[in-house]
Amino acid sequence: MDINRIKKLLPHRYPFLLVDKVVETEPGERLVGIKNVTINEPFFEGHFPVKPVMPGVLVLEAIAQACGLLAFETEGRAPEGETIFYLVGFDKARFKHPVEPGDQLRIETSLLRVRRGIWVFSGRATVDDRLAAEAEVMCTMRDVES
Repeated sequence: MDINRIKKLLPHRYPFLLVDKVVETEPGERLVGIKNVTINEPFFEGHFPVKPVMPGVLVLEAIAQACGLLAFETEGRAPEGETIFYLVGFDKARFKHPVEPGDQLRIETSLLRVRRGIWVFSGRATVDDRLAAEAEVMCTMRDVES
């Protein structure tokens, strides 16, 4: 899945679109996305000027965006009208290794269950097979209210 397909599924745009491409997908099961981390990311200017590190919350956001892509691929459709996949929460979030400019973040998501409109995923972000972050992600699909 290339960036054009990703942009049809997710409402995010630069600088908050954090999945550059999808390299593996099994609807209803799993999805693997890639984020190429570059020094010109706007957050590196202040996080941190001496030692640039991608903020952990943005690594989790990248995982959540990959979960949204998996949900729409599982549903077999693109969002209709004003449908958005909202983040509901994270559980068991852990940060293991910093993500730095030049890293390629591999984002692996797996669908655990869907119950009463809440989708639950497990997500992992790695750099060169080294775990950077992991979490359980909860999301829901909703129409945007006027």
